[in-house]
This record gives sequence, C-alpha cells and structure tokens, in this order.
Amino acid sequence: MVSLGCSKNRVDSEQILGMLKENGFEITNDEAQAEVIIVNTCGFINPAKEESIGAILEMAQHKKGGSCRLLVVTGCLSQRYPKELREELPEVDIFWGVKDKDGLVRKITEAVGGSYKCCSEDARIITTPSYSAYLRIADGCDNRCTYCAIPLIRGGKASVPMEKLVEEAQRLADSGVKELTLIAQDTSAYGTDLYGKPMLAELLRRIAKIDKLHWIRVLYSYPNTIDEELVDTMVADPKIVNYIDIPIQHIDPDMLKAMNRHGSAEHIREITDYIRRTAPDFILRTTVITGFPGETEGQFGHLTEFLKEHSFDRLGAFAYSQEDDTPAADMPNQIDEDVKQRRLKRIMSLQQGISLAYNKKRIGTVTEALVEQISGDIAYGRTYAEAPEVDGTVMFSIKNKGLKPGDFTMIKLTGAGPYDMEGEEI
Repeated sequence: MVSLGCSKNRVDSEQILGMLKENGFEITNDEAQAEVIIVNTCGFINPAKEESIGAILEMAQHKKGGSCRLLVVTGCLSQRYPKELREELPEVDIFWGVKDKDGLVRKITEAVGGSYKCCSEDARIITTPSYSAYLRIADGCDNRCTYCAIPLIRGGKASVPMEKLVEEAQRLADSGVKELTLIAQDTSAYGTDLYGKPMLAELLRRIAKIDKLHWIRVLYSYPNTIDEELVDTMVADPKIVNYIDIPIQHIDPDMLKAMNRHGSAEHIREITDYIRRTAPDFILRTTVITGFPGETEGQFGHLTEFLKEHSFDRLGAFAYSQEDDTPAADMPNQIDEDVKQRRLKRIMSLQQGISLAYNKKRIGTVTEALVEQISGDIAYGRTYAEAPEVDGTVMFSIKNKGLKPGDFTMIKLTGAGPYDMEGEEI
C-alpha cells in the first residue's frame, strides 16, 4: 500500500489493509515482493495530483520486473478523474474511488482468485507508530469553500456516531495507543448532522475518560464553530493537549466572502484572543492561502499584518491552486503564479521569525515529552506543542537508559530553532 496525502487518507488505507488481512492477504512493506500493489491517491491540489501520478507510474514498473499481478488505484484522485485515469494509465488493473471499501476488497480478493469474506472497517491496521493513531470523527464537508474540491470528492459531512467513536478510541487505547489525534475535514463541526449542534466538546469529554489514553489532540477545526465551551473543555482536562489547528485561510473580509468561508474576521480575532487569555501557553496552528483570485496587494497586506498582531505558533501556507469544477477556478482576476509564490515566500519568511520567537520563549520551561526515537544518549520526540507529521521535533539528552519509543518523560527545553527544539531529560 502506497498511501499519499492527508491523515484522513491514511485512515482509509489502514481500514483497507485491515479488511484485506481479514480476507487472508499478507501485508508487506516491500513493493518488489508484493503481488498486489495499491496506491491510495490524493487529489486535493495540483502538486498532490502530480505526486499521485508519479507514484502510480513508479509502482507500475513492478508489473514488468517484480511480483505484482494486480495494480490498484484508489482514493481522491481516482474518485475525481476515473475516466481520464483509465485512458492515460492502462497499466492499472482496478480504479476505485473513496467509497465502498468493502466493494474494493471484494474486487481485489476475487481478482486474485480468492474467496471474499465480509468484514468491517473496524479491522484496521495502524500504520503510524504503535503509540500514536488518528481517529477520524467525520468524513466529507458541508462548508463548500469556493477553492476546495473535497465536497466534490467525498460529499457532504457525515459524522460518525459518538458511541462508535468512543468504542474505537477504547480499542486503540487497548492496543497500546497513548496519543490519539482527532481528525476530519472539519472537526469542530462534528455532530451537527447527527445531533443538530456541534458536539466536539462532548466527544472530547467522553474520550478523555479512557484510562489508557495519555494525550488527545484536535486538528482541522474551522474557526466559525470553535466556541468558548470547546476551548474551556480542552483547557480543563489534562489529557486534552492545549493545541488546536484552526485553518483561517485569510483575514480580509472580502477574501473570506469570495472563498465562501463561514464565520467572520471578527470571530477569528475574538476566539484566538479568548484562547490566548484563557491559556497563554495554548498552541495555535493555522493554514493560509496566498494568491486567491482577486487578492490585491492591500488584501495580502491585511493578512500579513494580522499574522503579526495575532500570531500563530505554527502556520502552513499554500499558493492558491486552480481546481477543476470549483467556483474559484472560474473567477476573474486569477493571480499570476509568480505573484502567488512570491506572497507565499513572504508569509513563510514572516512565520519563520514568529515561530522562532515563540520557541525561544519556551527555553527554560519544563514539559512532558513523548519519546519517538533513541540514538545512544539522545532521544527525539515531541511535546504537547508538536503534532505528529506536521510540526517539528525535540532532540534531548536522556538519563534513563530504559526509555523506549512510546514512553513519556519530563524534559527541560534548552535550545530553539524556528521549527525544532533541544532539551535535556530531568
């Protein structure tokens, strides 16, 4: 399995692998030995599409010189462009979208002469380190941002019932997971389709009661459904780390309207200010887009000034990508690529200084760290302030020779860069 794209896609891959194992398949990390190769693609923006095509072509080589009997392409790119991919990639035996994993597993099993056995998506093989896993609490999205193809690919929001999520969280904890990261296209709107109102705070309270979980994280929360109750819930329970990812995309009101972003610039300011007042050490992460159609230098200036005045500890930025069949793709005043990239570099340069300043403030503090790797007397890991896969790491000297990946230990932070930090075990 080659799994590309976001953590939500990773969960799909883990479920497919688990269902295949239930049907008698042996899972291997060596594509040269694999008789079936599955590429789970990403189709979010152009660079991700290019990466997916490259991975498919690379894996197709194993049909010529390897053991591969069946090349399968699934995921967002395959969901979105099935006809085009079939025409351009005759090497692929099966194309499948993002729905009906059971049907995909049946088709693969029968294609290699096996006898299909019905199984549940609960049969999941975790591909992250054994102590850390993702819990996808919903799929799809109702926000309909004008630049985004996700609703075209995955449909509207479908929250997973709370009882089922708590059960899955318990299973993961029983299997050794200590850090659980809640994900969805829009986590803070969780439950509006099932319960008539956002229920992320209640879900967090229930999951936090699971004894074996140590850290609970939240990513991909839209600002319009983040309220004081959610923030207070996160601050009140020590298991729920004080870290939240709030993709704002922009701050200029006209840009937000053109993007069809729900909520307002005022609410973004208010909720981030509330978080800072309530818990000054709370880590805020965001994402912004540069070069959206019609973005003037003045509107871009509003964004940079906001990021200086209401700075985020962590920030990811993307140059706008013109996606097929989205409203923004047909908007006038498309921005030249060199202008998008220039603005992107300005944002990232600004954020590098902000991140360095925040990290320097942490020097001298004592905090808990999750050990991920050990090399001699040096360990590499993360504190509450670093989310898996998207943030930096902390390198620290260790005294306890019995430490192993997945353990927690107390460290003192002693050095800082823009992304990574250094420390020592105490």
